[in-house]
Formats: sequence, structure tokens, C-alpha cells
Amino acid sequence: MAVTVSATLAVNEALTERRRQGLPVLPMGFGEAGLPVHPALRDALSAAGGRNAYGPVAGSEELREAAAGYWTRRGLPTRADQVVAGPGSKPLLYALLPAIGGDVAIASPSWVSYAAQAQLAGCRPLLVPTPPAQGGVPEPDLLRAAVTAARAEGRDMRTVIATVPDNPTGTVASHDTVRRLAEAARDLDLVIVSDEIYRDLVHDPATEVHSAAEFAPERTIITTGLSKSLALGGWRIGVARLPESEMGRRIGADLVGIASEIWSSPAGPVQQAAAYAFTEPAELVEHVARSRRLHGIVARAVADRFAAAGAMVAPPQAGFYLYPDFDNCRQRLERDHGVTTGPGLAAFLLEEHGVGVLPAVEFGESDTALRLRVATSLLYGTSEAQRRGALDAEDPALLPWVRSHLDRLEEVLAAVTDPARVAVG
Repeated sequence: MAVTVSATLAVNEALTERRRQGLPVLPMGFGEAGLPVHPALRDALSAAGGRNAYGPVAGSEELREAAAGYWTRRGLPTRADQVVAGPGSKPLLYALLPAIGGDVAIASPSWVSYAAQAQLAGCRPLLVPTPPAQGGVPEPDLLRAAVTAARAEGRDMRTVIATVPDNPTGTVASHDTVRRLAEAARDLDLVIVSDEIYRDLVHDPATEVHSAAEFAPERTIITTGLSKSLALGGWRIGVARLPESEMGRRIGADLVGIASEIWSSPAGPVQQAAAYAFTEPAELVEHVARSRRLHGIVARAVADRFAAAGAMVAPPQAGFYLYPDFDNCRQRLERDHGVTTGPGLAAFLLEEHGVGVLPAVEFGESDTALRLRVATSLLYGTSEAQRRGALDAEDPALLPWVRSHLDRLEEVLAAVTDPARVAVG
């Protein structure tokens, strides 16, 4: 089968090429955390530079113990032998598909790689809509109906993937929705794979994040990593928590077998640094808290500008994503710009204004949907000094380099949705 470059990486490459040509860009397509590495993590990685031997396939004991402690502190008691490490949560998610087998149900919309990975693994994704403003979790009643219908057609449905908090919408599913998902999965005998990589980036401490492992511990696998909370995307490290059950032990053994044939073991120096990170020392806890605050302030500022331009957008709750809907502007977009589809809108924003965003079709929706996935985390600056300044600022939205991005976005959205007003102004 032909495999294209992931949409998130493709838009990043397109923006890089525009920069090379000296054209202005507004980078809001790539979900990178956009922050510098904490000095303590740099020191931990440097100290482990001599670890050049292959390690255990499942990861070092030190890392697995640290990850177990991370989950235990979140109310999910975990032992080291329930943890498998890999070179990022993305490869772990992919390896879990053949380890579990069968077809997989995913939310619509959902992160671009779930459906692509399912197809690469030889299984078919079953798209199930999410509840309003609760992205990442297939609506439980619709999941029951869809899986039952798929099985009646002869499909072997075995897995449902949830993302809590969500990419692409930046929202958090409620306690009731996650509980009902767990109940539906148990009734349907589905394995739940819960991608919780944004769990530590919920903007408001009063917003509770609930894992399906709270309600169906025997069948829930959790994946996470350090690429979002600590901005270590380039280090490539992730961990999976397998359930303490016969099912969990079987899947875990198969996962380790698959890992042994694909990546052998995660990079030794990165594992040592990750073990330090997962113990959550005070300086990293404080760093994550400041990151969370920064993400929330800028995401809300961007959401305000989309709302002012006429888009419908759910208030961002976690991470650095928005999912604005321009359906209210559909007639104007067609009349003024000839835009009738989500891909057309994203292409227009990129080609005419240098704004990188992704259309809803990349997340499993129809190409007629005028929804966009917007990532706000690359607006913090282009240098380490600017990004550290954004972390430290009382109101990062007022910093000149951040404010210039926000002002540019406001101008572009006005030009797109109400060109007559811009012309008069």
C-alpha cells in the first residue's frame, strides 16, 4: 500500500519550505510542545552518555519502576512488570495493534495516526463520533451500535482507542463518558487503549482527568510519554501500562516480542533521563506547571480570535490544540474565496496567508467539514531565549513576539471571513 507522510509532519515541512523562500508563516499545524529542555534533563542525559549497550527489550528496571510510580501517584497502583518502554508512545501504539489483533474502533475526530497505523497493521478502523465538546472518546452508545453492526457483518472488533485529554480538540471527556466507555468495552469484550500523553497538561487544576483504567482496569492499556509535558519529542521515549490480568499479561508478552523485532530496546541514555523525569522531582513538577499555564493562556488567546472571526470553538481545556468550525461562515467562504471544503480552507490559509493548520478530514471527518485542527505551541518564539521568556512571563500573550503572532492571526482571520471589513479598515 502507498503510505504518505503524516499530515502533521507534512504541514511542518511545507512551512519550513516557505521560510526558506523568505515568506511569512504562522506555524499552527504541528503538535510540538515548543519549549526548551529543562537543564536538569540535559544533565541527566549527558550523564548517561556512556550507556551504549543494548538493554532489556521492555526497558530498564529503573525506568519501569519510575513509570510505575508515576501511575501509582495518579491513583493507578502499578508494578514495574506491568510497564513496557519504547522509542516514543507512537511506536508503542502501533505495536499494540498486532499484539491485540482484529479491528479497532476510534473516535471521529481523532489523532491522524490512529487510522493510518491501523491500516498499516492490516486492520480496519471503525470511526465513531464523539460527544459534544468531549473529544477523544467514542460516544459509548454509538460505540455499542457500531461494534455490534460491524460484528454482524463479520468484522473482528477487538480494540477501542481513547485519547484523554484529546488531540485534536483540546477537550477532556467527563467522568461519566469515560465510565460509560469502560462499561461498553467490558460488555463488548473490547480492549481499551487509552492514550494519555496530554494528561499532565490540563489547564485548570479543577478539571479532573479520568482514565478508563479506573473503571475497567482488567482491559485498559495506557500509553504516555514525555514529548508533550516536558517537550522531549526529539528524544523518542514512551511507556505503556499493561493491565494486571490474564489479558494484560498475554498482550504484554506479545508486545515485548514485537518490540524485540522492531526496536530491540529504547536508547539507553534517554531511558536514564526518562527514569529521572518519571520520578517527578520538584524542579520538573514546577516546570510542567509553568508549561501548562503557558499553553492555557496562549490557547485561550487563539480561541478568542477564532471566535471573534465567527468560528465556533470549544474552550480549550488541555494541551495546545483547538478545533474551530467555520460552518457559520460557509456561504461567505464560498462567495469570497471559492472555498467549499476543509482541505480547501486549509490550503487557502497556507498558500495565501502562510498559516499552517490541518483540515478535519485528516482526523477522520468528511472533507466537507470546515473544521480545522489548530496547534498553538509554536507561537512561543523562535529561539530558546524567547521560549524561556514565554515560560517566565506573567502574561505571555503580551510578549512582543507572541503578540505579533496573535495580531497576524487576527488580521488573517478577518481577511478570510470578512474581507470587506478589512478593506474598509
